[in-house]
Amino acid sequence: MRGSVAIIGGGVGGLALAGGLHRSGWAATVFERADGLPTVGTGLGIWPSALRALDELGLGTVARERGLVQPDGAMRRPDGSVIATLDVARIRRRHGEGVRLLSRPALLGLLAEALPAGAVRFGEAVTDPSALTEAYDVVVGADGIRSATRGAMFSDRFPLRYSGMTAWRGTVAMDVPAGGETWGRGRKFGLTPQAPGVTNWYAAVAAPEGFRPPEGDVAVLRRWFGDWHDPVPAALDRVDAAGVLHHDVHMLPALPSYVRGRLVLLGDAAHAMTPDLGQGACQALIDAVALVDALAACSDVTSALARYDARRRRPTQRMAAMAVRASRLAQVRRFVGVRDAALRAALSFGPPG
Repeated sequence: MRGSVAIIGGGVGGLALAGGLHRSGWAATVFERADGLPTVGTGLGIWPSALRALDELGLGTVARERGLVQPDGAMRRPDGSVIATLDVARIRRRHGEGVRLLSRPALLGLLAEALPAGAVRFGEAVTDPSALTEAYDVVVGADGIRSATRGAMFSDRFPLRYSGMTAWRGTVAMDVPAGGETWGRGRKFGLTPQAPGVTNWYAAVAAPEGFRPPEGDVAVLRRWFGDWHDPVPAALDRVDAAGVLHHDVHMLPALPSYVRGRLVLLGDAAHAMTPDLGQGACQALIDAVALVDALAACSDVTSALARYDARRRRPTQRMAAMAVRASRLAQVRRFVGVRDAALRAALSFGPPG
């Protein structure tokens, strides 16, 4: 089957889908409200399953070349003692390869390079996704956690839920030998390498929705985390307030379907999850490949979209539920010994690949 697809949103999922559709002979147009691709952004861990999705798009080799190999990491307490380790060699044994680290701008650039000129229409926000069905065979909502497409499909029946955590993130000019997270009482701090001389950092704290520190973001981060083990204080010393992103962490309840008519959801628009497993971008890539495969394999749009929904809805909702459980562990303020044991058990079972 061949046809035309409108993709609302030029993020990871939207650009990946457009590239895959063009490779399979479909005409795909991406409507992106921003004026261009981002030039700055934090890092993403691309897990083996997502690397295989990039292979299906013809981009896996380049992604591996451009990405850093994730080194072993550890989950620590604020004093630096180890709760558990992230054994990258075990990930390789289990999945055939490890995790690659790419910045969001680097991944988006890689995906955009695979598209023909004019495939992405920047500066075009779509306010009525349903209207696009008059001109396109399929309309895909890859428009993020606050998806207008999802609103067109379900109105306000499935509002976002606050996870209980508010988060900060950014980059600093320094190197760290390995990534990892440090877990305190109801808060955690993470560091991951992004590129030579650049490190991602993030912090998450259990707090009321809408919390805004009166002393400012950087000051409160240094107060909460400044006496934790090295290199956390060194990273905080390098944080530039202008580059700090702060947002409450929301998630999407499980939808009854990712499809309504010729409208279909992908990525965060379908299954926005907390970032605790680092799977948001990975699942969007896998979604994109699954939708391309379904459209190529079926003789009509209705069957193709049903096939995509059947293939992706349950796995992504299971992943989102796992992320919620991890988020709840991070919010624990009492009985942290029990929490640490649960964290060790989860890592011994193995993270999703």
